Amino acid sequence: MKSNHIVAFGGVFAGVGVALGAFAAHGLKKVLPPYLIEVFNTGVQYQFIHALAILLCGILIRSSLTEKSQKYFALAAICFIIGIFCFSGSLYALAITGIKWFGPITPLGGITFMLGWGLFVYAALQIKEVNQ
Repeated sequence: MKSNHIVAFGGVFAGVGVALGAFAAHGLKKVLPPYLIEVFNTGVQYQFIHALAILLCGILIRSSLTEKSQKYFALAAICFIIGIFCFSGSLYALAITGIKWFGPITPLGGITFMLGWGLFVYAALQIKEVNQ
């Protein structure tokens, strides 16, 4: 995946996070109980955190000096993208529909986030610094 595509994904997820946060604060507040608003907002929070992580991965791919680190930053970004769909998406669906079977999808997203962070750390350790 190209770094500009990764940065674009991060920007889209951040922008959608703003819209979803506003939707929760203004639209859902009148129709959902506080517990489900909290569930929805947890999805927004994790989406924002990982949108920023995706942006950072894209930037680091461009500035990284090794192909190995570039590859693992890209894999980390893919994990963060999948994690947003699984973790945040399942929380949004659970909050809005009340259908409980969305709940078991959430931990899969959490595992994907953790895998992404592990790949991020590995990629960072593969960067070779240039003496100035």
